[in-house]
Amino acid sequence: MSGTVTPILSVFPTRGLVDNKFKVMVENLPPGLPVTLHSLHQSEDKDYWEAYGHYVSDDRGTVTVSEDSSIGGTYTGKETMGLLWSMRPVPGSRTGLRMRKMDIRTPMVVLISVYRGHVVEGFRERLPMASVVTERWYMAPGVQRIDVREGGVRGTLFIPPGPGPFPGVLDMWGGGGGLVEYRAALLASHGYVSMALEYLSPDELGTDIGLSYFEKAFTIIQEHPLVISDRVGICGLSLGTAVTLTMAAYSNLISPRCCVCISGSHVLSISESVFVAFQEVNKNVHKVRVDEQNRMIWRDMILPIPSDPSKKVDVGRIKCPLLLVCGDDDQNWATVESAEDIAKMMRAAGNEHLLTTVTYHDAGHLIEPPYTPHIKASNFIVQHTRQKVVLLWGGETKPHADAQEHSWEKILAFLRQHLYPCPSSAPQAKL
Repeated sequence: MSGTVTPILSVFPTRGLVDNKFKVMVENLPPGLPVTLHSLHQSEDKDYWEAYGHYVSDDRGTVTVSEDSSIGGTYTGKETMGLLWSMRPVPGSRTGLRMRKMDIRTPMVVLISVYRGHVVEGFRERLPMASVVTERWYMAPGVQRIDVREGGVRGTLFIPPGPGPFPGVLDMWGGGGGLVEYRAALLASHGYVSMALEYLSPDELGTDIGLSYFEKAFTIIQEHPLVISDRVGICGLSLGTAVTLTMAAYSNLISPRCCVCISGSHVLSISESVFVAFQEVNKNVHKVRVDEQNRMIWRDMILPIPSDPSKKVDVGRIKCPLLLVCGDDDQNWATVESAEDIAKMMRAAGNEHLLTTVTYHDAGHLIEPPYTPHIKASNFIVQHTRQKVVLLWGGETKPHADAQEHSWEKILAFLRQHLYPCPSSAPQAKL
């Protein structure tokens, strides 16, 4: 580069919610110059993640990520957010990593840089032409975060800014256990009083978590003074789906207004307790497969889908709108087969009109909020045995990223439709 020409790299907005797109542009380059745009993030576990795309500046000396095609790198084509969703651990990292934001009070900080030429390795040893730091937040300004320790229930409540009242959402993750807050924080940023519920931590919660525990959690949201009491929904992923369906079908104490179930199944009822459900599914542990990389595939444990109604949640009893989200390359749980059986059961019961199913081709199990890096397999601790394994989640990077973006739009639209008294009045989240 000539000493008199300085490239200008801009990221707009530099600060935003994780589900908001940004615009990355490089100006003041010589026309026809090959460059590499690179993103770098250090996770809370101190692991480095990166993504990069190869571009050639146009006749104005400009590269615009949303309009120009990457011709190589961790993503190709016109991909506005490819620098986020195609992130992967840098070479030499620990194996089996999964990127998850655990402290949502701080942003995900990403360094975006532009390098001369089409670079594929050794980014940290090279001097970039320009760099910009961007912040990606799960929690919008004004959202309150409140620890919940009430009636034995453990979780975190997130309250949107403003006078309210607001609709509510009970948010549950899966068999990995612990308290996972980032989706609930993002839901609050979109105008819902949401509670991230902890329900699978044997050391603290005991071993007999049953339907009453989840009913208490739902009631805590429902009775909050800033919540519209008859407009509370439930969102669950994986094992959280089993909990959601069980509550919607069998509870005599609570009535969810709507339910969102991501990557889950009805072949696992928690009407007795979570651990009884584990014991039941573990009877099929002989069906677990291991691939050539020693990654465990669990999906066959619930196949074939039982014909005996007593061995699955009676979804014909559900009386509220239900959204199912699944990927057809889910290697952890047989979600597509489950969705088909759920539709069959609801059709027979006359409540299929309440069901919406979206299935994504080549998407895996971990369908998360938009632009979260796709993880095909990762380390996993089986909560009830404390065994450490590597699970194959499935999915291909680009289709899975598209599924995360599209499904999040569907989920937000579904919640607006069924939880907001006037859907058009739902606030638009932004920083």
